[in-house]
Amino acid sequence: MIKVTKLNGKSFRINSLFIEVVEAFPDTTITLINGRKYVVRESEDVVSDLIQEFYQSVGLLGGRVLEELNHEE
Repeated sequence: MIKVTKLNGKSFRINSLFIEVVEAFPDTTITLINGRKYVVRESEDVVSDLIQEFYQSVGLLGGRVLEELNHEE
């Protein structure tokens, strides 16, 4: 799970395995696979980094794959 912050300043955690889309409208909006949306203070890039860190921490994304992803950007 990743920790993010609502626009009102309250933090909460989202299970990143259920995140389908992260977009900036300009506020960052996280859409889950069930269609539920959350608007957060963190930028799209920060949310992406949090997701990658989570995947690494549970062994779903190795360091080598992460380096390749970062080089593609």
